[in-house]
Amino acid sequence: MSELAGAVIAAAVSAGQTLATAESLTGGLLGATLTAVAGASTVYRGGLITYATDLKASLGGVPAELLERVGAVAPDTARAMAAGAAARCGAQVAVALTGVAGPGIQEGHPAGTVFCGWYAAGSAPGAGAERLALGGDRDAIRRAAVADALIRLHCLLGAE
Repeated sequence: MSELAGAVIAAAVSAGQTLATAESLTGGLLGATLTAVAGASTVYRGGLITYATDLKASLGGVPAELLERVGAVAPDTARAMAAGAAARCGAQVAVALTGVAGPGIQEGHPAGTVFCGWYAAGSAPGAGAERLALGGDRDAIRRAAVADALIRLHCLLGAE
C-alpha cells in the first residue's frame, strides 16, 4: 500500500492539488498511510477522524438532517464527509470512508459494507460515492477500504 500512497502523493504534486481525508471505520489509517510518504506535507493538508456519528456533523460538516435520514453508513454521508474534509482542511481533492468493519451489524449493514466518497473542486462530476462490499476480518476490511480510497485519489488526480 505504501507504493500506492507514494503514487498518490506524486500525482498530487504533479497536478498541483492539495488533499484531505475524512475517516470513520478506518480511524486514521488512510491519513497515516499518506503521511508515511516522504514529502506528503507538500500536498496533504490534513484529515478528520469522525468515528462517532455525531462528530460527522459537528466536525465533518455533514448535515445532521442527512445523518438522521440516511444514517452514517450511506453514500450521501460519504460524499458529504469528503466535501466537509475539503472545506475544513482547505484542500482541492478529498476522499472519505464510512462503513462497517465488523464484526457486528451497524444500521442494518453487515461487516464489509463501506462507502468511499470523494470531492474534487473544479472537476465533473465534482463529488460522488461508491459502495464497496469487502470481505475478511476487521483488519482486512479496514486495509481494503484504505486501498480503495488511495486508488480513488489516484484517479481523481488524473493519474492512469
